[in-house]
Order: sequence, then structure tokens, then C-alpha cells
Amino acid sequence: MLVEPVVPEADVPAEETTGTGTGRGTPTPQPGGPEVTVGIRLLDAPVDRRDDTRAHKYVVDHLKPGTTIKRRVLVENDSELHRKVSLYAAAARVGDSGFEFAPDRTENELSSWITVEPAEEALAPGEEIEALVTIEVPRKAEAGERYAVIWAEVPGTDDKNVQNIGRAGIRVYLSVGPGGEPPSGFEVGPLTGGREKDGTPFVSAEVRNTGKRALDLAGELWLSDGPGGLAAGPVKAEAKTLPLDGSTTIRVLLDRRLPDGPWAAKLALASGWTKRTATGTVTFGGVSAAAAASSEDRSDEVLTGGLVTSVLVLVLVLVLALFAVYAHRRRTRIRQPAPAA
Repeated sequence: MLVEPVVPEADVPAEETTGTGTGRGTPTPQPGGPEVTVGIRLLDAPVDRRDDTRAHKYVVDHLKPGTTIKRRVLVENDSELHRKVSLYAAAARVGDSGFEFAPDRTENELSSWITVEPAEEALAPGEEIEALVTIEVPRKAEAGERYAVIWAEVPGTDDKNVQNIGRAGIRVYLSVGPGGEPPSGFEVGPLTGGREKDGTPFVSAEVRNTGKRALDLAGELWLSDGPGGLAAGPVKAEAKTLPLDGSTTIRVLLDRRLPDGPWAAKLALASGWTKRTATGTVTFGGVSAAAAASSEDRSDEVLTGGLVTSVLVLVLVLVLALFAVYAHRRRTRIRQPAPAA
């Protein structure tokens, strides 16, 4: 299988991070020590996936049983000290919560087919190396899609009981089976508009995976023909990973200053080279009852507080005025001459 160099998109990081550590560009401070981070990105992808943006970030492929492929990755020590970087594959799955990483070095069928060379390398601060990832699909492998992560990991410097681990990884989506690749596809339901409890407008749509492969959905929303000819967008939609036969709601949050509408809306979604567009007319409606009630409560508080303040000021002014009159009359009595004898 032919491969070609990958040039990652500027606005899409090639690495994937987890809660146990960080990817490049997001350093994690060590308790009482320097930052510990590591970066990894894919260097090449199949030639026949030149137009598949997912294949520029992740290992995405379809292989027949008995096939072996190789991919190069670039690994960098982003920490401030010499670090030993471990390279390995571990299990992952795609579920209702999206792409889910298994803890530590948990293995699954796909990760057992993956080897990374070198498995370990000591790197100076800022040093980078190329590593070779090999995926060997057994001849008796059953058809289906499998998931894993290729991890680069560096240990922390804390010698206490809790050790901070920095790791970053590249997802692997591997379909196995005879013949051509299973189709990818999804359906986008009608666009609807609304407002959050705090008044933030949004546009949402239900998306269903109708194909035979997991999807990484991303996209943009445009609004046009609004009140007074207003337009807005493009606004990025939240990214979602969708499992086989799965469905999800894509929501795009907008500026609170946008009027209710109506608006002409267009939502463009894509997972690699699989793309869909939905259009429709949406309105956001008024602020929710809860938000309105909260606003009224605050108004009452402000009004009550202002009234109390005004009364106190008026009483103070009256007291000062009475004191001034009393002082004036007292001075007048003192200055009057005593009557003649």
C-alpha cells in the first residue's frame, strides 16, 4: 500500500490527549519540578486517502486479513529535562461517550497487532525522533472495525506516591475484511433553534450513523437572511465521535446578542471525505422562563435596595436640616443684647 507524507492542518492538532497527562502545547507542571510533556503526530498516510482529513491526523484504513502496513510518527520531548519516552499501543473503543481510551497499557485485539520501534528512547529537551508503527493483521482475523491508540509517554519527576504521567497519542481506526472498504455515511435531521437558560441561542440537529464505520464529525454553521438582513458565521460545531449505529445531537452555540429571527440556517458536517449539509429556517424564541424569572428577581432586588437607600438618604437630609435650623436659632439668641435696667 502506497503512503505519502502528511501535512497536518494548522488548526487541527495531530496528537490526542488524555486526563493522565498532556499533549504538545499543554504543559503539566510537576509538583516542585519542571513541566513534563510529550508530543506525537502522524507523518504519512495512504495515497488513496489524500482527501480524507481524518487520515492526516489518525491511522484510518481498511485492510484484508494477512496484510501488514507501516506508518511513521514523529515524537518530541517537550519537557525541560532529559526524558525517557515509551512508545506503545493500547486499547480503545467507540461508545456513546465518543472515542474512549482504556487506562494504562490495557490491551485489546487491535493493540496486540501493533508494534512500535523503538519501544523506548531517551530524548533531550526539545529533541525529536521518528518511530515506525507496524500493524500486522492475522490471516484468520474476523471482519469488523477495531480501535486502538499509539501512545508516547513520559514519566513524571515526583518521587511521592502520586506520579504525574504525560502522554499523547494517535487514534487508530482499522477496518478488516475482504473486498473493498465498508461505506461510511450519516443522516442529519431537521435544524432547530432555541435558547439556553441563560439566553444563549443555539442551533441543533440529530445525526445518525448510517454507515459501517465510526465517524469523527466536525463542521460549521452559517446564518443568513436574519432580521434587518443580518448574517452570522461560520461558527464551528462541537466535534463528536459517533459509533456504528449510533446517534447524537450536534449543537452550535451562538452570540447572545443575536435576535430571535427567523434565520436561514445551513449546517455543513463532515467525517473525513464523507460530507453532508442540512438547511432550514430557525428561530431562537424569547429568553427561557427560568432566565426571565431570575432576571425579574434581580430587578426586584435592585428596586427594593434602591428604595431603602433613598429613604435613608431622605431621613439623613431631614436630620441635617433640623440640626442646621436649631444651630441658627441658638446663635441668634446668643447675639441678642441684654434689656436695659
